[in-house]
Amino acid sequence: MSQTIASILASQHNLIQAAAEALPHQFSQCTYLLGPVRQAVYLCRTCAEPRGICSACSIACHPDHEQLELFPKRAFRCDCPTAALAHPCTLHQPSSSSALTAMTSAGLMKERANAENAYGQNFRGLFCRCARPYDAQQERETMIQCLACEDWFHESCLNLRERPSSREPTPDPAEGAEGGADDAASEASSSGLPPPLLSAADYDALVCVACVRSIPTLRRYAGTHGALMVVRGGPEESWRVIGREADTLDVEVQLDAPENESTTGDKRALSPDSADAPAAKKARVSPEPTPSRPCLAPLVNPLAQRILDGSASGPEAAVSQSDGEPSIQGAGDVFLTDGWQERWCRCDSCLPSLQSRPYLLEEEETYEPPEDPDSGLNLEELGLRALSRLPHDQAIDGIRAFNALRDDLMSHLRPFAQEGREVTEADIRAFFDARTQANP
Repeated sequence: MSQTIASILASQHNLIQAAAEALPHQFSQCTYLLGPVRQAVYLCRTCAEPRGICSACSIACHPDHEQLELFPKRAFRCDCPTAALAHPCTLHQPSSSSALTAMTSAGLMKERANAENAYGQNFRGLFCRCARPYDAQQERETMIQCLACEDWFHESCLNLRERPSSREPTPDPAEGAEGGADDAASEASSSGLPPPLLSAADYDALVCVACVRSIPTLRRYAGTHGALMVVRGGPEESWRVIGREADTLDVEVQLDAPENESTTGDKRALSPDSADAPAAKKARVSPEPTPSRPCLAPLVNPLAQRILDGSASGPEAAVSQSDGEPSIQGAGDVFLTDGWQERWCRCDSCLPSLQSRPYLLEEEETYEPPEDPDSGLNLEELGLRALSRLPHDQAIDGIRAFNALRDDLMSHLRPFAQEGREVTEADIRAFFDARTQANP
């Protein structure tokens, strides 16, 4: 197949732009020295040990290895420079004087293995509560990451859709797509499945049931306004969502007590008798305690609490499992809607379990490598930039060599232009082979 110069240049431009979008950062520094940070982590399946490497090491140190992207992991330190992986790290070399170094069986100086990293089932290539391996070519369902444990869950395992009958390759999004579809439908058509019960626009974050049960404040909010849960009344009923604004009741908290009632911290007026009594005879009392902030948490949702307790009542109780399997009423996962971080109650009872998990109170930072200044530049621009960094005499020699190559190539191609012949790949290879022989 023949191509014009214009089409070749357009194709080259598109490739450069695609590369700039896919890899806009510099990958020249391992993140090991940053310590444990939230960062994108990759599982190297070629290396024997199931460990995680940073994005820079995935490109610079393991380019030919089979890798699986695990996406961001919290408080993780790159394992590439450590003794846990025998493969050498090209971006980080430990100091021989450091007391934290170790020697591998191959005689390589490495940092000691990271003892504080958490290696869940994702580092064995398994995901979700169903513990299925992930295959990008076979997986048809969208997977959602839990905010707390950062594992990934299938939509069907979250009761957002029926489980697909097979794990066939995802169909082409263009096949069967029709104009005029809304966002949820177009999102679903990309996987060849009907829309889920909740789309990505309906919530901001997922917390799986295991994490909900471990966070008392979040557990109390489950199924209330902004903390959606997918539930049903029995095995024959359809799944539905609770926790939408229309399904919940707002709780009014009495902040000001009536005048005829005393509250903690108030002082009662002295009786006439006690007012005239000598000071020595007055009973000594301890200082009144400072009133705490009132609890603004909503009333608990009884159905949500039964599901989280694993003690569903009624006819469905017979099929509720006690071995960790979800109740027939629902799994107990919580989908937090926009603004959830501002809605928490911050009283003395609710705040501690949130403070121990800072990501529940404020958005956490995720490390990204520095921007690549060469991203998006074509070969000519990269060549000119490299040339400008050379010493003057070397730059002159480089320009002369380039001009000589240009003149020889023009002489080689001129007969093709004069005769109207097509230039093939073999013709170009013959040109460079001849130059190599002439200038060994």
